[in-house]
Amino acid sequence: MSKVIPTAERIKKARALIEKARSLPQPTEHGWSDLSYAANVKDILRQARDLVKFVSFMPNVPAEVKHEVETLIAEIAQAEKEILHKS
Repeated sequence: MSKVIPTAERIKKARALIEKARSLPQPTEHGWSDLSYAANVKDILRQARDLVKFVSFMPNVPAEVKHEVETLIAEIAQAEKEILHKS
């Protein structure tokens, strides 16, 4: 049986995953390495999103924590845009 992760721990892990995605080294050349880089970034950010996406549906979580999670989900989407869609 899987271990239940407390909400505060989920938020900490999600923030750490966002930082991990931002710290990935960008490829120096184009081609297949760009696809691998994009896939790695998207996978890490997906893991962060999966950690917190159901917190807002938990009845025992306070409203301010739910608001923090909504902000974190928006931050994950913003991080993906910043990392992958640089122009």
